[in-house]
Amino acid sequence: MQQKPGTLGALKESGYQPRSIRDEVRANLLEAIREKRALFPGIVGYDDSVIPSIVNALLSRHDLLLLGLRGQAKTRICRAIAEFLDEWTPVVDGAPLNDDPFHPASHFARTLVQEAGDDTPVSWLHRSARYQEKLATPDVSMADLIGDIDPIRASRERLDLSDERVIHYGIVPRTNRGLFCLNEIPDLQPRIQVGLLNLLEERDLQIRGFPIRLELDMIFLFTANPEDYTNRGNIITPLKDRIASQIITHYPESLEDAMSITNQEASTDRSVAVHVPDFLRETIEEIAVQARLSEHVDQTSGVSARLAIAALELLTSSVERRMVANGDPSATARLCDLYALLPAITGKLELVYEGEQEGPNIVAERLIGKAVKSIFQEYFPSVHEDKADPDASEPLYGQVAGWFNAGNTIDVSDKPFSSELAAQFSGIDGLNELVDSHLEPASPEERLAAQEFVLEALHQHSILSREGIGGAVRYGDMLSRMMRDL
Repeated sequence: MQQKPGTLGALKESGYQPRSIRDEVRANLLEAIREKRALFPGIVGYDDSVIPSIVNALLSRHDLLLLGLRGQAKTRICRAIAEFLDEWTPVVDGAPLNDDPFHPASHFARTLVQEAGDDTPVSWLHRSARYQEKLATPDVSMADLIGDIDPIRASRERLDLSDERVIHYGIVPRTNRGLFCLNEIPDLQPRIQVGLLNLLEERDLQIRGFPIRLELDMIFLFTANPEDYTNRGNIITPLKDRIASQIITHYPESLEDAMSITNQEASTDRSVAVHVPDFLRETIEEIAVQARLSEHVDQTSGVSARLAIAALELLTSSVERRMVANGDPSATARLCDLYALLPAITGKLELVYEGEQEGPNIVAERLIGKAVKSIFQEYFPSVHEDKADPDASEPLYGQVAGWFNAGNTIDVSDKPFSSELAAQFSGIDGLNELVDSHLEPASPEERLAAQEFVLEALHQHSILSREGIGGAVRYGDMLSRMMRDL
Protein backbone atom coordinates (compact mmCIF):
# COMPACT_ATOMS: atom_id res chain seq x y z
CA MET A 1 0.00 0.00 0.00
CA GLN A 2 1.32 3.43 -0.95
CA GLN A 3 2.48 5.54 1.99
CA LYS A 4 -0.33 7.89 3.01
CA PRO A 5 0.21 11.43 4.31
CA GLY A 6 0.66 11.45 8.08
CA THR A 7 0.14 15.15 8.78
CA LEU A 8 -2.29 17.83 7.71
CA GLY A 9 0.45 19.63 5.80
CA ALA A 10 1.40 16.50 3.85
CA LEU A 11 -2.28 15.90 3.14
CA LYS A 12 -2.58 19.37 1.63
CA GLU A 13 0.52 18.81 -0.50
CA SER A 14 -0.90 15.52 -1.81
CA GLY A 15 -3.78 17.41 -3.41
CA TYR A 16 -6.44 15.69 -1.35
CA GLN A 17 -9.81 17.43 -1.63
CA PRO A 18 -12.35 16.80 1.14
CA ARG A 19 -15.97 16.11 0.22
CA SER A 20 -19.13 15.29 2.08
CA ILE A 21 -20.10 11.67 2.56
CA ARG A 22 -23.16 12.17 0.34
CA ASP A 23 -20.98 13.44 -2.50
CA GLU A 24 -18.51 10.64 -1.83
CA VAL A 25 -21.17 7.91 -2.08
CA ARG A 26 -22.71 9.60 -5.10
CA ALA A 27 -19.38 9.79 -6.99
CA ASN A 28 -18.37 6.22 -6.22
CA LEU A 29 -21.84 4.96 -7.16
CA LEU A 30 -21.74 6.75 -10.51
CA GLU A 31 -18.31 5.27 -11.18
CA ALA A 32 -19.62 1.76 -10.42
CA ILE A 33 -22.56 2.32 -12.78
CA ARG A 34 -20.28 3.55 -15.56
CA GLU A 35 -18.02 0.51 -15.14
CA LYS A 36 -21.12 -1.75 -15.12
CA ARG A 37 -20.09 -3.39 -11.85
CA ALA A 38 -22.59 -5.36 -9.77
CA LEU A 39 -23.89 -2.70 -7.38
CA PHE A 40 -25.24 -5.01 -4.69
CA PRO A 41 -23.63 -8.44 -5.11
CA GLY A 42 -25.50 -11.18 -3.30
CA ILE A 43 -28.82 -9.31 -3.38
CA VAL A 44 -31.10 -11.39 -5.63
CA GLY A 45 -34.44 -10.48 -7.17
CA TYR A 46 -34.27 -6.70 -6.72
CA ASP A 47 -32.56 -5.70 -9.97
CA ASP A 48 -35.69 -4.20 -11.52
CA SER A 49 -37.45 -2.97 -8.40
CA VAL A 50 -35.65 -2.14 -5.17
CA ILE A 51 -32.09 -1.51 -6.39
CA PRO A 52 -33.00 1.23 -8.91
CA SER A 53 -34.93 3.04 -6.15
CA ILE A 54 -31.96 2.80 -3.78
CA VAL A 55 -29.58 4.07 -6.45
CA ASN A 56 -31.83 7.02 -7.24
CA ALA A 57 -32.09 7.90 -3.54
CA LEU A 58 -28.32 7.79 -3.01
CA LEU A 59 -27.71 9.85 -6.15
CA SER A 60 -30.18 12.36 -4.67
CA ARG A 61 -28.17 12.46 -1.41
CA HIS A 62 -31.13 11.11 0.59
CA ASP A 63 -31.45 9.32 3.89
CA LEU A 64 -33.30 6.01 3.43
CA LEU A 65 -36.06 4.00 5.08
CA LEU A 66 -36.28 0.37 3.91
CA LEU A 67 -39.77 -0.90 4.64
CA GLY A 68 -40.57 -4.59 4.31
CA LEU A 69 -41.43 -7.87 5.99
CA ARG A 70 -38.90 -10.06 7.76
CA GLY A 71 -36.21 -11.80 5.72
CA GLN A 72 -36.18 -9.34 2.80
CA ALA A 73 -32.45 -8.43 3.04
CA LYS A 74 -33.03 -4.92 4.43
CA THR A 75 -30.04 -4.94 6.79
CA ARG A 76 -27.86 -6.63 4.18
CA ILE A 77 -28.63 -3.84 1.71
CA CYS A 78 -27.68 -1.21 4.29
CA ARG A 79 -24.35 -2.90 4.91
CA ALA A 80 -23.71 -3.15 1.17
CA ILE A 81 -24.10 0.63 0.77
CA ALA A 82 -20.88 1.02 2.76
CA GLU A 83 -19.00 -0.35 -0.27
CA PHE A 84 -19.63 2.97 -2.02
CA LEU A 85 -17.48 4.83 0.53
CA ASP A 86 -13.85 5.63 -0.25
CA GLU A 87 -11.66 2.75 0.85
CA TRP A 88 -9.55 5.02 3.11
CA THR A 89 -10.43 8.37 4.64
CA PRO A 90 -8.12 10.79 6.54
CA VAL A 91 -9.14 11.68 10.10
CA VAL A 92 -7.55 13.72 12.86
CA ASP A 93 -5.52 11.19 14.84
CA GLY A 94 -7.10 10.48 18.24
CA ALA A 95 -10.24 12.54 17.61
CA PRO A 96 -13.49 11.02 18.94
CA LEU A 97 -15.73 11.84 15.96
CA ASN A 98 -13.71 10.74 12.90
CA ASP A 99 -12.97 14.43 12.38
CA ASP A 100 -12.08 15.74 8.93
CA PRO A 101 -8.66 17.44 9.25
CA PHE A 102 -9.93 20.30 7.06
CA HIS A 103 -13.24 20.72 8.95
CA PRO A 104 -12.86 19.36 12.50
CA ALA A 105 -16.11 18.93 14.42
CA SER A 106 -15.11 17.98 17.97
CA HIS A 107 -13.50 20.26 20.55
CA PHE A 108 -10.45 17.98 20.68
CA ALA A 109 -9.86 18.11 16.93
CA ARG A 110 -10.54 21.84 16.61
CA THR A 111 -8.07 22.63 19.38
CA LEU A 112 -5.43 20.29 17.97
CA VAL A 113 -5.66 21.73 14.45
CA GLN A 114 -5.56 25.27 15.82
CA GLU A 115 -2.46 24.60 17.91
CA ALA A 116 -0.51 22.22 15.64
CA GLY A 117 -1.53 23.58 12.26
CA ASP A 118 0.04 21.64 9.41
CA ASP A 119 1.76 19.36 11.93
CA THR A 120 -1.62 17.95 13.03
CA PRO A 121 -1.24 14.15 12.96
CA VAL A 122 -3.51 12.37 10.50
CA SER A 123 -4.55 8.72 10.52
CA TRP A 124 -6.52 6.79 7.91
CA LEU A 125 -9.85 5.10 8.53
CA HIS A 126 -11.02 2.13 6.43
CA ARG A 127 -14.55 2.21 5.08
CA SER A 128 -15.48 -0.89 7.12
CA ALA A 129 -15.08 1.23 10.27
CA ARG A 130 -17.35 3.96 8.93
CA TYR A 131 -20.55 1.88 9.04
CA GLN A 132 -22.37 1.38 12.34
CA GLU A 133 -25.76 -0.10 13.10
CA LYS A 134 -28.00 -0.29 16.13
CA LEU A 135 -31.05 -2.43 16.78
CA ALA A 136 -33.84 -0.20 18.08
CA THR A 137 -35.34 -1.63 21.25
CA PRO A 138 -37.64 0.01 23.81
CA ASP A 139 -34.76 0.37 26.27
CA VAL A 140 -32.51 2.37 23.90
CA SER A 141 -31.85 5.77 25.46
CA MET A 142 -30.72 9.16 24.21
CA ALA A 143 -27.42 8.53 25.94
CA ASP A 144 -26.90 5.42 23.80
CA LEU A 145 -27.61 7.25 20.55
CA ILE A 146 -26.52 10.84 21.16
CA GLY A 147 -24.45 10.88 24.34
CA ASP A 148 -24.53 12.19 27.89
CA ILE A 149 -22.63 14.42 30.27
CA ASP A 150 -19.91 12.73 32.28
CA PRO A 151 -20.04 14.40 35.74
CA ILE A 152 -16.95 12.54 36.93
CA ARG A 153 -14.87 13.99 34.11
CA ALA A 154 -16.31 17.43 34.79
CA SER A 155 -15.36 17.17 38.45
CA ARG A 156 -11.93 15.69 37.77
CA GLU A 157 -10.98 18.29 35.17
CA ARG A 158 -12.86 21.15 36.90
CA LEU A 159 -15.01 21.85 33.86
CA ASP A 160 -18.47 23.38 33.67
CA LEU A 161 -21.27 20.96 32.73
CA SER A 162 -21.96 23.11 29.66
CA ASP A 163 -18.41 22.53 28.40
CA GLU A 164 -18.30 20.26 25.36
CA ARG A 165 -15.31 18.41 26.78
CA VAL A 166 -17.41 16.69 29.48
CA ILE A 167 -19.62 14.93 26.94
CA HIS A 168 -19.42 11.19 26.42
CA TYR A 169 -20.64 10.84 22.83
CA GLY A 170 -23.07 8.13 21.75
CA ILE A 171 -22.95 5.92 18.68
CA VAL A 172 -24.47 8.47 16.29
CA PRO A 173 -21.86 11.25 16.68
CA ARG A 174 -19.11 8.61 16.70
CA THR A 175 -20.30 7.52 13.25
CA ASN A 176 -19.60 11.02 11.89
CA ARG A 177 -18.48 10.87 8.24
CA GLY A 178 -20.07 7.46 7.89
CA LEU A 179 -23.30 5.50 7.54
CA PHE A 180 -25.52 4.88 10.54
CA CYS A 181 -28.23 2.21 10.31
CA LEU A 182 -31.05 2.01 12.86
CA ASN A 183 -32.88 -1.31 12.52
CA GLU A 184 -36.57 -1.79 13.43
CA ILE A 185 -37.09 1.90 14.12
CA PRO A 186 -40.79 1.58 15.19
CA ASP A 187 -39.54 -0.19 18.32
CA LEU A 188 -37.80 3.03 19.36
CA GLN A 189 -39.77 5.02 21.92
CA PRO A 190 -41.44 8.13 20.43
CA ARG A 191 -39.54 10.49 22.75
CA ILE A 192 -36.27 9.02 21.46
CA GLN A 193 -37.44 9.36 17.87
CA VAL A 194 -38.07 13.05 18.57
CA GLY A 195 -34.41 13.35 19.53
CA LEU A 196 -33.43 12.36 16.00
CA LEU A 197 -35.38 15.15 14.30
CA ASN A 198 -32.64 17.76 14.44
CA LEU A 199 -30.01 15.24 13.43
CA LEU A 200 -31.86 14.49 10.21
CA GLU A 201 -32.63 18.09 9.29
CA GLU A 202 -30.35 20.60 11.01
CA ARG A 203 -27.53 18.12 11.82
CA ASP A 204 -27.12 19.42 15.35
CA LEU A 205 -27.89 17.91 18.74
CA GLN A 206 -28.69 18.85 22.31
CA ILE A 207 -27.50 17.01 25.41
CA ARG A 208 -29.06 17.60 28.85
CA GLY A 209 -30.36 20.98 27.75
CA PHE A 210 -26.98 22.21 26.52
CA PRO A 211 -27.11 23.03 22.79
CA ILE A 212 -24.05 21.76 20.97
CA ARG A 213 -23.54 22.58 17.35
CA LEU A 214 -21.70 19.75 15.64
CA GLU A 215 -21.46 19.68 11.87
CA LEU A 216 -22.14 15.96 11.56
CA ASP A 217 -21.65 14.56 8.07
CA MET A 218 -23.66 11.34 7.85
CA ILE A 219 -26.15 9.29 5.90
CA PHE A 220 -28.93 7.77 8.02
CA LEU A 221 -30.39 4.39 7.05
CA PHE A 222 -33.50 2.99 8.74
CA THR A 223 -35.31 -0.33 8.45
CA ALA A 224 -38.84 -1.20 9.56
CA ASN A 225 -41.40 -3.97 9.32
CA PRO A 226 -44.96 -2.84 8.48
CA GLU A 227 -46.22 -5.16 11.23
CA ASP A 228 -44.45 -2.98 13.77
CA TYR A 229 -46.69 -0.03 12.99
CA THR A 230 -49.60 -1.66 14.80
CA ASN A 231 -48.16 -4.37 17.03
CA ARG A 232 -45.24 -2.72 18.75
CA GLY A 233 -44.85 0.90 17.87
CA ASN A 234 -44.94 3.59 15.25
CA ILE A 235 -42.68 5.91 13.34
CA ILE A 236 -43.67 9.38 14.39
CA THR A 237 -44.87 11.50 11.48
CA PRO A 238 -42.26 14.32 11.79
CA LEU A 239 -39.42 11.79 11.71
CA LYS A 240 -40.85 9.91 8.75
CA ASP A 241 -41.30 13.23 6.96
CA ARG A 242 -37.60 13.98 7.37
CA ILE A 243 -36.49 10.67 5.83
CA ALA A 244 -36.29 11.66 2.19
CA SER A 245 -36.81 8.26 0.53
CA GLN A 246 -38.93 5.31 1.64
CA ILE A 247 -38.24 2.13 -0.32
CA ILE A 248 -40.48 -0.94 -0.09
CA THR A 249 -38.83 -4.36 -0.32
CA HIS A 250 -40.50 -7.64 -1.28
CA TYR A 251 -40.06 -11.40 -1.37
CA PRO A 252 -38.61 -13.12 -4.48
CA GLU A 253 -41.04 -12.87 -7.36
CA SER A 254 -39.87 -16.04 -9.12
CA LEU A 255 -38.95 -19.55 -8.04
CA GLU A 256 -35.55 -19.17 -9.70
CA ASP A 257 -34.70 -16.09 -7.62
CA ALA A 258 -35.83 -17.83 -4.43
CA MET A 259 -33.68 -20.87 -5.21
CA SER A 260 -30.67 -18.65 -5.95
CA ILE A 261 -31.02 -16.97 -2.56
CA THR A 262 -31.36 -20.30 -0.75
CA ASN A 263 -28.43 -21.89 -2.55
CA GLN A 264 -26.33 -18.81 -1.83
CA GLU A 265 -27.12 -18.61 1.86
CA ALA A 266 -27.61 -22.25 2.94
CA SER A 267 -24.71 -24.10 4.53
CA THR A 268 -24.76 -27.49 2.78
CA ASP A 269 -21.17 -28.67 3.23
CA ARG A 270 -21.42 -32.14 4.75
CA SER A 271 -19.19 -35.15 5.30
CA VAL A 272 -20.60 -36.55 2.05
CA ALA A 273 -21.69 -34.89 -1.18
CA VAL A 274 -25.48 -34.77 -0.87
CA HIS A 275 -27.50 -34.54 -4.08
CA VAL A 276 -30.89 -32.82 -3.93
CA PRO A 277 -32.92 -33.29 -7.14
CA ASP A 278 -34.25 -30.12 -8.71
CA PHE A 279 -37.89 -30.99 -8.05
CA LEU A 280 -37.17 -31.31 -4.32
CA ARG A 281 -35.25 -28.02 -4.24
CA GLU A 282 -38.21 -26.37 -5.92
CA THR A 283 -40.56 -28.01 -3.44
CA ILE A 284 -38.63 -26.45 -0.56
CA GLU A 285 -39.09 -22.99 -2.06
CA GLU A 286 -42.74 -23.72 -2.77
CA ILE A 287 -43.30 -24.47 0.93
CA ALA A 288 -42.45 -20.83 1.69
CA VAL A 289 -44.68 -19.66 -1.16
CA GLN A 290 -47.61 -21.74 0.11
CA ALA A 291 -47.03 -20.39 3.63
CA ARG A 292 -47.35 -16.84 2.25
CA LEU A 293 -50.72 -17.82 0.80
CA SER A 294 -52.02 -19.85 3.73
CA GLU A 295 -55.05 -18.66 5.68
CA HIS A 296 -53.55 -20.27 8.78
CA VAL A 297 -50.42 -18.06 8.68
CA ASP A 298 -50.37 -14.44 9.81
CA GLN A 299 -49.53 -12.66 6.55
CA THR A 300 -48.79 -9.36 8.28
CA SER A 301 -45.72 -11.00 9.80
CA GLY A 302 -44.54 -12.46 6.52
CA VAL A 303 -42.64 -15.68 5.90
CA SER A 304 -38.91 -15.11 5.87
CA ALA A 305 -36.56 -16.40 3.19
CA ARG A 306 -34.76 -17.99 6.14
CA LEU A 307 -37.45 -20.71 6.12
CA ALA A 308 -36.20 -22.16 2.83
CA ILE A 309 -32.56 -21.68 3.86
CA ALA A 310 -33.00 -23.58 7.13
CA ALA A 311 -35.14 -26.19 5.37
CA LEU A 312 -32.47 -26.98 2.76
CA GLU A 313 -29.88 -27.31 5.54
CA LEU A 314 -32.12 -29.74 7.45
CA LEU A 315 -32.85 -31.73 4.29
CA THR A 316 -29.12 -32.11 3.61
CA SER A 317 -28.48 -33.18 7.19
CA SER A 318 -31.31 -35.73 7.03
CA VAL A 319 -29.64 -37.41 4.05
CA GLU A 320 -26.26 -37.34 5.78
CA ARG A 321 -27.74 -38.86 8.96
CA ARG A 322 -29.39 -41.66 7.01
CA MET A 323 -26.17 -42.46 5.19
CA VAL A 324 -24.05 -42.53 8.33
CA ALA A 325 -26.60 -44.40 10.49
CA ASN A 326 -27.55 -47.02 7.94
CA GLY A 327 -24.49 -47.23 5.79
CA ASP A 328 -26.59 -46.02 2.88
CA PRO A 329 -24.39 -45.50 -0.19
CA SER A 330 -27.01 -43.20 -1.73
CA ALA A 331 -26.49 -39.52 -1.06
CA THR A 332 -29.67 -38.49 -2.85
CA ALA A 333 -32.47 -36.71 -1.01
CA ARG A 334 -35.92 -38.30 -1.13
CA LEU A 335 -39.43 -37.17 -0.42
CA CYS A 336 -39.35 -38.80 3.01
CA ASP A 337 -36.62 -36.31 3.95
CA LEU A 338 -39.06 -33.42 3.52
CA TYR A 339 -40.66 -34.27 6.86
CA ALA A 340 -37.34 -33.56 8.55
CA LEU A 341 -38.02 -29.92 7.69
CA LEU A 342 -40.80 -29.46 10.26
CA PRO A 343 -38.55 -27.65 12.79
CA ALA A 344 -37.51 -25.14 10.13
CA ILE A 345 -41.12 -24.53 9.09
CA THR A 346 -42.86 -24.36 12.46
CA GLY A 347 -40.21 -22.04 13.87
CA LYS A 348 -40.66 -19.50 11.07
CA LEU A 349 -44.46 -19.17 11.02
CA GLU A 350 -46.68 -16.85 13.00
CA LEU A 351 -50.05 -18.59 13.05
CA VAL A 352 -53.46 -16.97 13.28
CA TYR A 353 -56.07 -18.35 15.68
CA GLU A 354 -57.27 -21.04 13.26
CA GLY A 355 -53.68 -22.16 12.70
CA GLU A 356 -53.05 -22.37 16.42
CA GLN A 357 -56.13 -24.54 16.75
CA GLU A 358 -54.86 -26.88 14.05
CA GLY A 359 -51.38 -27.03 15.55
CA PRO A 360 -48.07 -25.93 13.98
CA ASN A 361 -47.01 -29.43 12.92
CA ILE A 362 -50.29 -30.12 11.12
CA VAL A 363 -50.10 -26.74 9.37
CA ALA A 364 -46.50 -27.46 8.34
CA GLU A 365 -47.39 -30.93 7.01
CA ARG A 366 -50.21 -29.44 4.94
CA LEU A 367 -47.85 -26.85 3.52
CA ILE A 368 -45.46 -29.63 2.46
CA GLY A 369 -48.36 -31.44 0.78
CA LYS A 370 -49.51 -28.33 -1.07
CA ALA A 371 -45.95 -27.64 -2.19
CA VAL A 372 -45.56 -31.16 -3.55
CA LYS A 373 -48.85 -30.82 -5.42
CA SER A 374 -47.91 -27.45 -6.88
CA ILE A 375 -44.45 -28.51 -8.12
CA PHE A 376 -45.90 -31.75 -9.49
CA GLN A 377 -48.24 -29.67 -11.63
CA GLU A 378 -45.24 -27.81 -13.05
CA TYR A 379 -43.72 -31.03 -14.41
CA PHE A 380 -46.74 -33.23 -15.13
CA PRO A 381 -50.02 -32.77 -17.05
CA SER A 382 -53.37 -32.58 -15.32
CA VAL A 383 -54.14 -35.54 -13.08
CA HIS A 384 -57.90 -35.36 -13.55
CA GLU A 385 -59.16 -35.70 -17.08
CA ASP A 386 -59.49 -32.42 -18.89
CA LYS A 387 -62.88 -32.62 -20.64
CA ALA A 388 -62.02 -29.66 -22.89
CA ASP A 389 -58.75 -31.26 -23.95
CA PRO A 390 -58.54 -35.00 -23.14
CA ASP A 391 -55.06 -35.16 -24.69
CA ALA A 392 -53.80 -32.87 -21.90
CA SER A 393 -54.29 -35.67 -19.37
CA GLU A 394 -51.71 -38.41 -18.84
CA PRO A 395 -53.05 -41.94 -19.55
CA LEU A 396 -50.31 -43.44 -17.36
CA TYR A 397 -52.10 -42.11 -14.28
CA GLY A 398 -54.80 -44.69 -14.91
CA GLN A 399 -52.24 -47.50 -14.97
CA VAL A 400 -50.72 -46.38 -11.66
CA ALA A 401 -54.14 -45.96 -10.02
CA GLY A 402 -55.29 -49.29 -11.46
CA TRP A 403 -52.37 -51.11 -9.83
CA PHE A 404 -53.46 -49.80 -6.44
CA ASN A 405 -57.15 -50.36 -7.19
CA ALA A 406 -56.33 -54.05 -7.57
CA GLY A 407 -55.64 -54.14 -3.84
CA ASN A 408 -51.86 -53.57 -3.99
CA THR A 409 -50.07 -51.36 -1.49
CA ILE A 410 -46.48 -50.20 -1.10
CA ASP A 411 -44.62 -49.26 2.07
CA VAL A 412 -42.15 -46.40 1.90
CA SER A 413 -39.65 -45.63 4.64
CA ASP A 414 -36.43 -43.70 5.04
CA LYS A 415 -34.43 -46.91 5.17
CA PRO A 416 -31.41 -47.18 2.86
CA PHE A 417 -31.83 -47.45 -0.88
CA SER A 418 -31.86 -51.08 -2.00
CA SER A 419 -32.46 -53.06 -5.15
CA GLU A 420 -35.47 -54.68 -3.44
CA LEU A 421 -37.08 -51.29 -2.74
CA ALA A 422 -36.36 -50.15 -6.29
CA ALA A 423 -37.88 -53.37 -7.62
CA GLN A 424 -41.07 -52.77 -5.62
CA PHE A 425 -41.45 -49.31 -7.14
CA SER A 426 -40.67 -50.59 -10.61
CA GLY A 427 -43.43 -53.17 -10.22
CA ILE A 428 -46.10 -50.44 -10.10
CA ASP A 429 -47.71 -50.35 -13.53
CA GLY A 430 -46.90 -47.16 -15.46
CA LEU A 431 -44.84 -45.54 -12.70
CA ASN A 432 -41.43 -45.92 -14.34
CA GLU A 433 -42.73 -44.63 -17.67
CA LEU A 434 -44.46 -41.71 -15.94
CA VAL A 435 -41.30 -40.68 -14.09
CA ASP A 436 -38.94 -41.14 -17.04
CA SER A 437 -41.13 -39.16 -19.43
CA HIS A 438 -41.51 -36.08 -17.22
CA LEU A 439 -38.66 -35.94 -14.68
CA GLU A 440 -35.88 -37.78 -16.55
CA PRO A 441 -33.98 -39.03 -13.47
CA ALA A 442 -30.22 -39.22 -13.90
CA SER A 443 -29.59 -42.19 -11.59
CA PRO A 444 -31.43 -45.11 -9.93
CA GLU A 445 -31.39 -43.18 -6.65
CA GLU A 446 -32.94 -40.11 -8.27
CA ARG A 447 -35.55 -42.35 -9.96
CA LEU A 448 -36.54 -43.70 -6.53
CA ALA A 449 -36.87 -40.13 -5.21
CA ALA A 450 -38.99 -39.19 -8.23
CA GLN A 451 -41.23 -42.24 -7.77
CA GLU A 452 -41.85 -41.31 -4.13
CA PHE A 453 -42.58 -37.76 -5.24
CA VAL A 454 -45.17 -38.93 -7.79
CA LEU A 455 -46.95 -41.20 -5.30
CA GLU A 456 -47.19 -38.39 -2.76
CA ALA A 457 -48.48 -36.00 -5.44
CA LEU A 458 -51.17 -38.50 -6.46
CA HIS A 459 -52.18 -38.72 -2.82
CA GLN A 460 -52.40 -34.91 -2.66
CA HIS A 461 -54.69 -35.11 -5.73
CA SER A 462 -56.90 -37.64 -3.87
CA ILE A 463 -55.99 -40.47 -6.24
CA LEU A 464 -54.14 -42.61 -3.69
CA SER A 465 -54.55 -43.07 0.04
CA ARG A 466 -51.71 -42.65 2.49
CA GLU A 467 -51.35 -43.99 5.99
CA GLY A 468 -48.60 -42.73 8.25
CA ILE A 469 -46.42 -39.67 7.89
CA GLY A 470 -42.81 -38.84 7.15
CA GLY A 471 -40.39 -41.76 6.96
CA ALA A 472 -42.89 -44.62 7.28
CA VAL A 473 -45.96 -44.50 5.04
CA ARG A 474 -48.16 -46.90 3.09
CA TYR A 475 -49.78 -45.90 -0.20
CA GLY A 476 -52.91 -47.70 -1.34
CA ASP A 477 -56.26 -47.41 -3.06
CA MET A 478 -58.26 -44.35 -2.01
CA LEU A 479 -61.68 -46.03 -2.32
CA SER A 480 -60.65 -49.03 -0.22
CA ARG A 481 -59.34 -46.70 2.46
CA MET A 482 -62.60 -44.74 2.51
CA MET A 483 -64.68 -47.90 2.81
CA ARG A 484 -62.48 -49.19 5.60
CA ASP A 485 -62.81 -45.90 7.47
CA LEU A 486 -66.58 -46.11 7.14
